[in-house]
Amino acid sequence: MKAIGIIPARLGATRFPNKPMATLLGMPMVGHCYHRTRLAPGIEKSYVATCDQEIFDYIQSIGGKALMTSTAHTRATTRTAEAIEIVEKETGSQADIIVMVQGDEPLIPPETISETLSHFNDSSVEVVNIMSRLRTYEQFIDKNNVKVVVNKNNDALYFSREPIPSPWKGVENVPMYMQTGIIAFRRDVLLKFNKMAETRLEQIESVDMNRILENGGRIRMVLTEVVTIGVDTPQELKEAEKLLESDITLSKYLKP
Repeated sequence: MKAIGIIPARLGATRFPNKPMATLLGMPMVGHCYHRTRLAPGIEKSYVATCDQEIFDYIQSIGGKALMTSTAHTRATTRTAEAIEIVEKETGSQADIIVMVQGDEPLIPPETISETLSHFNDSSVEVVNIMSRLRTYEQFIDKNNVKVVVNKNNDALYFSREPIPSPWKGVENVPMYMQTGIIAFRRDVLLKFNKMAETRLEQIESVDMNRILENGGRIRMVLTEVVTIGVDTPQELKEAEKLLESDITLSKYLKP
């Protein structure tokens, strides 16, 4: 099973402009995401997909491989799908699994990225998405955090920026799960996704994985106990940087 990693990143995010190039411990955030993806066991090759020359040039400068994609993308997943088509044209070969690691996940361990791969041994699994625990009520109600509820098989039922399940009876024993930006696809499922029109709930929630659910697809959610921060604000950048100071993966790519 051949798996490659794609890190979609752009400078024009409305909530935090220039976010991928914001630095943590002296390295742009997209650099941390690239290195962690390339270090993930089972990932044959990693690429950064972007529409911005600044990101492209930076990744090339650190010995990485960058792909220039369209400026028209509004979803990380469609940018990833375009990147795969570019890679296949350049290499003349196809991957079986594409692991998307969004460029605002600087804390994710390489082993957690790799954890998505084994689930594809089940032929019924089409998409695998890492989720983590939300540990405070403040995190649970924060609309920057995409929440997910799952069924008994840990397949996603719905994604929302609202706190789900509802905390109206209190939060004790409520499973507070957050979607992370680590999502792995079978190749044909990703390309099929790219041909689908955006769906109503996807647009309402601004969560592209709802497109798969609305079209009858399944997403296997995999829980990690690792503390993750999908950086959406300057404050979260500071929090992520503090956590990185004691991160054991850092020494594998960031030299003192």
